Amino acid sequence: MKHISRFLAVTSALLFLGIAAPVRADEDSLVLIIRNHRFEPQTLEIPADKKVKLIIRNMDATPEEFDSDDLHREKLIPAGKEVAVYIGPLKPGSYKFIGEYNAATAVGTVVAK
Repeated sequence: MKHISRFLAVTSALLFLGIAAPVRADEDSLVLIIRNHRFEPQTLEIPADKKVKLIIRNMDATPEEFDSDDLHREKLIPAGKEVAVYIGPLKPGSYKFIGEYNAATAVGTVVAK
C-alpha cells in the first residue's frame, strides 16, 4: 500500500509539473496544454489519414489563440478553459501551429505518421 501511495504522489507531481508524456483522452484524441505561454508538448504525433480530436487546455491567466495556416485552424482558448479542435485526416508530414498572442514562445508542430 505504501508503494501505491508513493507512485500516485510521484505521478501527480509529474503531471502537475508538465513533465509526463502527453495525455491521451481516448484513442482518437490528444491533450495539448498551454502553460507559461508555451505549448506542452511542443510536438504532437498523430496517425496519418485519421481524424483526431485535439483538446487544448489553457492553464494561463490570459487567453491564447491556437492558430495554424498548415492545419487551417484558428481557435480562441479563454484563460483557465479548454476547447476541442478537430484536425485531419492528414497526409504524412509536419504541420506547424502557434499561439497567436505569444508567437515568440507558443510554437509547436503536429507530425502525422
